[in-house]
Amino acid sequence: MTFPKDFLWGGATAANQFEGGYDQGGKGLSVPDLKTVGGVKLERRFTPTVEEGVYYPSHKAIDFYHHYKEDIKLFGEMNFNIFRMSISWSRIFPMGDELEPNEAGLAFYDDVIDELIKNGMTPLITLSHFELPMGIVENYNGFSDRRVIDLFVRYAETVMTRYKSKVKYWITFNEMNFGAMDHGELTVLGMNPNDETIYPNGAKTNEKVRFQALHNAMVASAKVVKLGHDINPDFMIGCMICHITSYPLTPKPEDVLKRKEFDLLFAKFVGDVQTRGVYPPYMTTYLEKKNIFPVFEPGDADILKAGTVDMYTFSYYMTICITTDENANETGGNLMGGKANPYLKASEWGWQVDPIGLEYTLLDLQDRYNMPLMVVENGLGFADELQADGTIVDDYRIDYMRDHIKAMDSAIEKGANLIGYTMWGPINLVSAGTGEMKKRYGFIYVDMNNDGSGSLKRYKKKSFDWYKEVITSNGAVL
Repeated sequence: MTFPKDFLWGGATAANQFEGGYDQGGKGLSVPDLKTVGGVKLERRFTPTVEEGVYYPSHKAIDFYHHYKEDIKLFGEMNFNIFRMSISWSRIFPMGDELEPNEAGLAFYDDVIDELIKNGMTPLITLSHFELPMGIVENYNGFSDRRVIDLFVRYAETVMTRYKSKVKYWITFNEMNFGAMDHGELTVLGMNPNDETIYPNGAKTNEKVRFQALHNAMVASAKVVKLGHDINPDFMIGCMICHITSYPLTPKPEDVLKRKEFDLLFAKFVGDVQTRGVYPPYMTTYLEKKNIFPVFEPGDADILKAGTVDMYTFSYYMTICITTDENANETGGNLMGGKANPYLKASEWGWQVDPIGLEYTLLDLQDRYNMPLMVVENGLGFADELQADGTIVDDYRIDYMRDHIKAMDSAIEKGANLIGYTMWGPINLVSAGTGEMKKRYGFIYVDMNNDGSGSLKRYKKKSFDWYKEVITSNGAVL
């Protein structure tokens, strides 16, 4: 195996998917706190207020808020040396725009970070992981209002200064490239779906406002990168891109061209800006032709150039195919749709399993950006079964991870500067897409059901000891 001696092995989470305690410690409401439970064939609803008798999974999640010492001890037992988590903006600034932070929220993260360090882990903190404060949504329409840039910078400065000697690795926005798509308008950018000034006459999307909001968010990210380096020059600050790698379904030139255009718009645009500091020509042309090029305020171009990231981090779960043939079979279970690859198998949720695609992606990104890379989300959601004796045999997850770790090793051997791997959901958590608990990731089973019932007791899966051995051997024993 070729993993470097200082390779970072661990797991990744998001506050809204496992923290719970949504109304404790002075926390304000965030966007996920108003998203109902869903399912494979049931879309989650976003409600203007908390509806009585409706289950909102993020309110309790798996209650890491009260179980963090127990959970972190389990991560330490697996020999994690890094742990990716997000800080909930609304736990620090409940409405998002207060002048002074909520000390109770900071104290909670003080304890969590100290516990991680005590158990041998360095924290990797995401500042915004699909959990914008509802105050930002309702009072500003998210990043469509430029005032939110400075509100985000104030929040980032608060936590970066607080943890400047304890946290080295930071991510500004989770899967920011979803902001280029209509389903990222609320989740990433905080555009209020109930505001008729943005969505007149029942409109469901507003591309012009979206790209302005995305521009503002990229400016905010660049400002935070520059600020972070001023606070501590040793900070490693990254973008985070949802990299749904795509192939043309056929060698037909029309399929190849359509796939290229999809890849540039979805997978490359935001990463290009955050790593290079300029809008790429292909995107400038696209936006100008549609008359939706965002307004650049004086200084924006310089801010983007000065605030480029130190590392490229990304999520990788599956690949899709692109074609001009509208009758080709669809894939299921992911936000980007796409066509099914006849050479790949799919999970219960429709995600096609493709470890070779991860190797391809790493080589593609290394060639394009030539900077440190980190896979910060990768994993298999499955309906694990808890046996009567308290065991969970998840060989399918071990097989999935083994194949993807082999792919990472092969990419490193071919020159990819991969520095870390944080598997998604090392402990069962709420699915972002469906709000389910049934779709389980990771090495630790939590007795919690889709309706919120359950004891919250933790159980080690078979993959727990397997991943521990992988880490202990630095990837040599799979």
